[in-house]
Amino acid sequence: MGIALDEKDESNLIRFECAIDINCAAELKNMLLTSLASGKNLSVLLDGATYLDVTAVQLLWAAEREARASSVEFTFIGQLPQQVAAELAGAGFEKLSFQQQQAS
Repeated sequence: MGIALDEKDESNLIRFECAIDINCAAELKNMLLTSLASGKNLSVLLDGATYLDVTAVQLLWAAEREARASSVEFTFIGQLPQQVAAELAGAGFEKLSFQQQQAS
């Protein structure tokens, strides 16, 4: 299982549980769109990500922008695994800042 959506009364949580790449981009996009359309706050748990490709990063960036435009709170929680952070930096995303909060 690569991505999971936990829908709650006041918020939604998307959990990454392995490599997030082009193979699951449509699933991620659908989860992000569903979550944003609900109007609920959205958190993305990064701890389980073993890889994020450029498609996943673009979808997350677009979702964050859409959330901001529609006054939906969008946050990253947990820690981006060191290997994933290093891969993003190596691909030119060193300035990409996942503003993380601790998982509760």
